[in-house]
Amino acid sequence: MVERAVVGRAAKALAFVLCLVPFAWLLWRVAVNDLGTNPIETLNRYTGDWTLRFLLITLAVTPLRRLTGWLWLARWRRMIGLYAFFYATVHFLTYALIDQFFDFPAILQDIAKRPYITLGFACFVLLIPLAATSTNAMVRRLGGQRWQRLHRLVYVIAIGGVIHFLWLVKSDIREPLIYAAILTVLLGHRLYYRWRRNAVAAGVVTR
Repeated sequence: MVERAVVGRAAKALAFVLCLVPFAWLLWRVAVNDLGTNPIETLNRYTGDWTLRFLLITLAVTPLRRLTGWLWLARWRRMIGLYAFFYATVHFLTYALIDQFFDFPAILQDIAKRPYITLGFACFVLLIPLAATSTNAMVRRLGGQRWQRLHRLVYVIAIGGVIHFLWLVKSDIREPLIYAAILTVLLGHRLYYRWRRNAVAAGVVTR
């Protein structure tokens, strides 16, 4: 048991470090001036891409756990979700600080007038309570059911994030469509699992 716990902690530490690799690579590109002809756009796209990827990885944990029986995956879900928030924060700061220089009137005008920014900002705001309640203490304080209901906002956030990306690119929509397809599979699995569980409970189908 002790050895298994040590291995589990080591694996989680390795996953923690791996989640930082995209950020470290970004810092390296900044240091060597490898951001292309439009550095701000590169920073925005890179951090936005990784926000979406971590959201999708977070949503993939439950289906993978059910399909493989790897129960230990559940222990990593909150950590991966916090990394989604971390990259979303860097994404927002890239826009607010580097692009707008914290010109709040201009930022508010952008949020009000550009639908993709409105949606992206709304998704970022919705991520804040999820990050703030990610600790075991908050799970106990809210209660398991209320905590789960709150954290179902991640579905809305992921859908909003994909639409935000789709509205941003406008012309070449292949990449956001790939994210949309992955998200559809992940959400479809949840809907199927819920339907099957309810059907089993009602005696319509058997396990």
